Amino acid sequence: MTPYPGAYWEPLWAEGRRYRQLDDAETRLMAGRLGPGRGRPALDIGCGDGSLARHLHHGLGYRTTGVDCAPSALAVAQDSSPSTGPLWRLLDFTTDDLGALPDPAYAVITCRLVYRWVDRKPAFLDRVRRILAPGGTFWVVTEIAGRREATDLRRHLGITTGEAETLTAAWSVVRTADLDVLRCYALSP
Repeated sequence: MTPYPGAYWEPLWAEGRRYRQLDDAETRLMAGRLGPGRGRPALDIGCGDGSLARHLHHGLGYRTTGVDCAPSALAVAQDSSPSTGPLWRLLDFTTDDLGALPDPAYAVITCRLVYRWVDRKPAFLDRVRRILAPGGTFWVVTEIAGRREATDLRRHLGITTGEAETLTAAWSVVRTADLDVLRCYALSP
């Protein structure tokens, strides 16, 4: 990565790059693991085009904030949202002041297709734990290395076994489910 992740992601979003969209299988799994929001706060880290944040907000009923380090990603998210949609914040979750977030704690924190790209994973996880409400859930969706065909140039994109162990090590509840090359983690303290 780069010292400032926005320097890497901004040009990709600005040139129109888009990433894997939510599908029915993933949204059903998420609904089963996260349950109804009932207006509780949720935070989507690395929200990109905002599709997950919108689903949390409108589909599951959370009061959602989406954060991303790329201004162009947030512009896409804002352009795709009704005025009653999620809040959007330009924020590098790994380094910026978390006091800039609208809530001190979140019932749900999501990190979809982002964890693999985080350089300092233990520090990132500590920051998540700091703002996850008691009884909350950290929802991570990430690709697992080696699940793609041997000829696929993106075969290396997932997390390794060691990175998966770092992700799950300090949680009392770890529930996983696989969706093709992805693994979904529902982690609770």
